[in-house]
Amino acid sequence: MVTNNPDAPIGVFDSGLGGLTVLKSCLSAMPHERFVYLGDTARTPYGSKAHETIRRYGLDCAHFLAGHEVKMLIVACNTVSAHALEDIEKEFDCPVIGTVDPAISTALRVTKNHRYGVIGTEATIAGGVYQRGLTAADPAAQVFAKACPLFVPLVEQGMVSGSIVEQVVELYMAELKAARVDSIILGCTHYPLLAGAFQAYLGPDVTLVACSDAVAAAAVHELRLGLLGHSEGAQTVEYFVTDAADKFDGLGATLLGIKGIHATHVDL
Repeated sequence: MVTNNPDAPIGVFDSGLGGLTVLKSCLSAMPHERFVYLGDTARTPYGSKAHETIRRYGLDCAHFLAGHEVKMLIVACNTVSAHALEDIEKEFDCPVIGTVDPAISTALRVTKNHRYGVIGTEATIAGGVYQRGLTAADPAAQVFAKACPLFVPLVEQGMVSGSIVEQVVELYMAELKAARVDSIILGCTHYPLLAGAFQAYLGPDVTLVACSDAVAAAAVHELRLGLLGHSEGAQTVEYFVTDAADKFDGLGATLLGIKGIHATHVDL
């Protein structure tokens, strides 16, 4: 069960490795909090799945973390945030932080020409949550969205640079570059790991909007409403995955520089 105990841990989940980009921002922003991270590596990627499947997977992950008596749930998965956030909010009596609203707020703040790009999984782009949010908040918005299904498998294999990555980036980004967008929402938590390749192709005038720092800021805001941990003790993280724990540990350390990742295998 979830709890309102300020000294309880914060639960974070994603379909796999990408949610570690959000966790890394949270670790920086909340140095005295405890965390439990779940990567559903056995069922990744979520982005090609049907709505009801995504909803079920998201609730499975949330229930697992609730079993660790967390005080907050951070849905570090854009696909689940786009398809199942309301279901999770209804089921659990604790703050639930998704990725969509924080990323939209950041994009609205940084754009100069109101031409927004959005990249994400097939399910996220087809769901249209970013497109609707941007146009509702900015009457002048022109939104150019592109599904990029190959990016997640590249990251999960540790491929974040090189000629193959460059070719895939051009394949997906050419339309956005031609549309003269000045900000692009990285609508998947795996995508910041490809930011170097994105920026090299798009040039310095395009701002990449990753949700990780914005999600961490939103979480801190919620904690300040009465859930800030009282302990000044050391920060801790428990890691769980549903498959390939050793690979997860190695890629997490290599790609994100997060030390001490030792994930435990679990079945959902």
